[in-house]
Amino acid sequence: MPPAHNVAVSALDDKIDDLYKAPLAEFTAARNALAKSLKGDEAKRVKALAKPNLVPWAVNQVYWRAHGVYDRLLKAGERLRKAQIAALEGKSADVRAANDAHRRAIADAVAEAERIAAAAGSKPSPDALTRSFEALSLAAEPPEPHGRMTEALQPSGFEALTGVKIAPADKHRTEPARHDHRTPTGGRHEAAKTTDRRDERHAKASGIDPKRAREEAEAARQAEEARRRHDAELRKADAAVARAEAHEKLARETWERAHDALLEARKARDEVRRSRVDR
Repeated sequence: MPPAHNVAVSALDDKIDDLYKAPLAEFTAARNALAKSLKGDEAKRVKALAKPNLVPWAVNQVYWRAHGVYDRLLKAGERLRKAQIAALEGKSADVRAANDAHRRAIADAVAEAERIAAAAGSKPSPDALTRSFEALSLAAEPPEPHGRMTEALQPSGFEALTGVKIAPADKHRTEPARHDHRTPTGGRHEAAKTTDRRDERHAKASGIDPKRAREEAEAARQAEEARRRHDAELRKADAAVARAEAHEKLARETWERAHDALLEARKARDEVRRSRVDR
């Protein structure tokens, strides 16, 4: 069950909650009946309540009827968001594990929403449910009160991380390697070994498995090398496209000049022919 309302919450709020707990087909009639029983600002407040669409109604039902599933979803989304922010800030974070847990929590929430909706004779779109649960769980603040959603949500993307300070990448990882011909190959190998030993000592001090740390570091180096190769290939491809475009432009301009010359020649020929006829 959802957490008990704060004692400051009015009896009207409890009645409004009941509207969003009820079957979707009953919402409008129940809302109008409640508004008629009230006066002044309270009546206006109830009349202004929007009827949920099917997808947000199903999401609301998970909040009201399977709160444990809903709560796990929000916690999984919060952990993933924090892990993503930490990674962007250059801090240690297991984004993969957080992402896996988040996907499982979304799947559980979608399954629960479908179960509740099916019992009420409805079938919301699984894809729309997935998007709504994902967006809701990753939002720093819910767009609408929990349990009272009225519109389906869409994942917000990178703007959800607005304000996060992205740590600059290590210089030796972002710049192409500069080969110093004065340094023997063995010297470079020794430098790499020294770096590995330093990383291993740091990993041990941090309580991280040194073998795993080495594997992750190697994977990161390989990924960075692959990225550099990809960037180099992309630059070559861009240059080839630029050359081809320049040739195409030159060919087009040459054709246009030739075509204009052809038209002028035909015009001159036609004028000569007409002059003979006039004589």
